[in-house]
Amino acid sequence: MNERSEDNVHDIKFCSPSSGAGGGVAPLPAGGGVAPLPAGGGVAPLPAGGGVAPLHGLRVLDLTRRVIKVERPGAGDDTRSWGPPFVGSESAYFLSVNRNKKSICVDLKNPRGASVIRELAAVCDVLMENFLPGKLSSLGLGFDQLTRVNPRLVFCSISGYGQTGPLSQSPGYDSIASAVSGMMHITGPEDGGPVRPGVAMTDLATGLYAHGAIMAALLQRERTGRGAHIDCNLLSSQVSCLTHIAANFLNAGQEAKRWGTAHQSIVPYQVPERTTETHRNV
Repeated sequence: MNERSEDNVHDIKFCSPSSGAGGGVAPLPAGGGVAPLPAGGGVAPLPAGGGVAPLHGLRVLDLTRRVIKVERPGAGDDTRSWGPPFVGSESAYFLSVNRNKKSICVDLKNPRGASVIRELAAVCDVLMENFLPGKLSSLGLGFDQLTRVNPRLVFCSISGYGQTGPLSQSPGYDSIASAVSGMMHITGPEDGGPVRPGVAMTDLATGLYAHGAIMAALLQRERTGRGAHIDCNLLSSQVSCLTHIAANFLNAGQEAKRWGTAHQSIVPYQVPERTTETHRNV
């Protein structure tokens, strides 16, 4: 779900203050500049990357006026082709996490393209990205560089394993983080193997944590006048969701196991063996 490679997914999203009378995104001027965003309140995030970034960009979009999604030239976001099913030429998956966003294509490796990103960052409130740690900095678009342009910018980085550490340069995928965190270990039939949840729970959880962190950073900015760099990653987000499972081991030394639909501490709390044509949850 969360594809992370240097050249595979180049997708950035900006959220801007309230749109003008016509709405949408103004065309880029012929010289490569960015037209100023209309005055007014609101939140202006700029996310970059695929997978989780669209998910938490969607949550921020629900609370703001505009999100500008910056995709790589050519094919754009890989998830456009993640189907079937398709709605027209685009996948239902892509549409589900990118509704109401405005898209533009920018080549981040081109100096003119990098200049466009800097100009957008100067008039936006939040940047969200999930490139490999250090990639945007190597292009002159990292937190330190963009906060020189806009000290109030909230810069949210999504990664597989954090911005530092021995695994920081490893690609992050929902299913891998779900396995490493222990989520898959505790999911599945009692006498069977581990099972991946039916939806990308690790991606979803990370997007929700990022959303909350962005809201907190914006509140802090009202007090300090400065933005912040948020480090949010798949593994930490999923581990934190283990809640009492982790507490059982840390406090009682009890290792978790798979219980199928049952609960180790509450009975009844499960789907019993089927005796009719339908399953019943008790």
